[in-house]
Amino acid sequence: MSISRHELREQTFKMLFGVEFHDGEDKREVLDNYMDITIDRELKPKERQEIIDRVLAVDSKREELDSLINKVAKGWRTSRMGRAELNLIRLALYEMRYDDTVPLKVAINEAVELGKEYGDDDAPSFINGILARLTEVDKEEFSE
Repeated sequence: MSISRHELREQTFKMLFGVEFHDGEDKREVLDNYMDITIDRELKPKERQEIIDRVLAVDSKREELDSLINKVAKGWRTSRMGRAELNLIRLALYEMRYDDTVPLKVAINEAVELGKEYGDDDAPSFINGILARLTEVDKEEFSE
């Protein structure tokens, strides 16, 4: 049985969250360790690699993504945001900007749904609000 897109996204989020606590360490080693210890199901090598590749891709764009988030997060800075919410926003924003296989609404909806599970009570509306503002920024940038 293959992993669903939702499960893939959820595992990617969990790994993004964990990697943040290991800045400066070999990210690949941290990810491999996470896969060995945390994932509670068998993954096909292709699925495992897809998750790791996605985490590394999002992490490589972290500075750019955070800059965009800070641009629209009125009264909030990424440094003050909950780690779960921030990593869900980063993942969704990455998908919105760089993964043309993920429809915009799916990226937003998945982030909001995962926010219900992993964030605090306000997480879904906070995530939705930030991502909605980011879609407006993108529309403005593309129309200039």
